[in-house]
Amino acid sequence: QVQLVASGGGLVQAGGSLRLSCAASGRTFSTYDMGWFRQAPGKEREFVAAIRFSGGNTYYADSVKGRFTISRDDAKNTVYLQMNSLKLEDTAVYYCAASRPNGSPFSPYDYDYWGQGTQVTVSS
Repeated sequence: QVQLVASGGGLVQAGGSLRLSCAASGRTFSTYDMGWFRQAPGKEREFVAAIRFSGGNTYYADSVKGRFTISRDDAKNTVYLQMNSLKLEDTAVYYCAASRPNGSPFSPYDYDYWGQGTQVTVSS
């Protein structure tokens, strides 16, 4: 069982930066693939970024590639999402999720545990 707590969201102007954190409980964090998804009002939850349990492979949605960076610190049981050059369309609730290895990093259905979400609002 893994419990995830996301934090770091807030209100930021377009072009600004935020860093989201997702702290995990449990001794097996390092064995899980980790992902970030987001959901804007009236829209489906969409993939943002993912990192394999080994930390070697990362994946990004085209809409955030070059602006967002996912990383993990297994010693701290934490995964991060550094978001730079934020745009209005990045406004959403951001969720972190944990998946047992070998699933698809892009599909929310392959993730086993979810955090509560943190709101990111980008203003003009």
